[in-house]
Amino acid sequence: MQGFKILRKLLIVTVVAVTASVSASAQKRGDMAVGGNLEMGTGSSLTNAGIGAEFQYNIINPVRLEGSLTCFFPKKRRVSDSSKSYFSIWDAGVNGHYLFHLNSRLTVYPLAGAGLLITKNSIKADGEWERRGSSAVTSEFGLNLGGGADYNLTKRLFLNAEVKYRIGNLWSRLLVSAGVAYRFN
Repeated sequence: MQGFKILRKLLIVTVVAVTASVSASAQKRGDMAVGGNLEMGTGSSLTNAGIGAEFQYNIINPVRLEGSLTCFFPKKRRVSDSSKSYFSIWDAGVNGHYLFHLNSRLTVYPLAGAGLLITKNSIKADGEWERRGSSAVTSEFGLNLGGGADYNLTKRLFLNAEVKYRIGNLWSRLLVSAGVAYRFN
């Protein structure tokens, strides 16, 4: 929960800094960017942090596609006195962004897309994995809805922040991320 508070404060500072900006840059057709981010996911009685990578491609101005992959850090839960559960999540997605250039540095966008959530739950009984432990892997497609903002630091380097909600049958999660990306022109 402490990590979520820190991420929330970072998001607030980023939004305040972004609204105070005034310089120039816009994306055009064919622009590509790669970046990394930190992400916090919460929902379905599980909150955990992760690290991710993204690739963005502007298909036409103002529409951009983004592919992303996030690995959430395993979360340990106590099942009983003699066994523990380790829960990990991989999240892959493709989203479309419709870009609104508010000024030369700030771009905001709504997003919609789809993703695949892969979960693994491993149970370690009496300190042994092989004989008495077990694991289960599940996967699920879901829909993403949300929005985000990009803040240009330079012509090629920018910060981004995003909030999206993953709607799924088994898993529905609120995902908040902040990161940095490099644009190739």
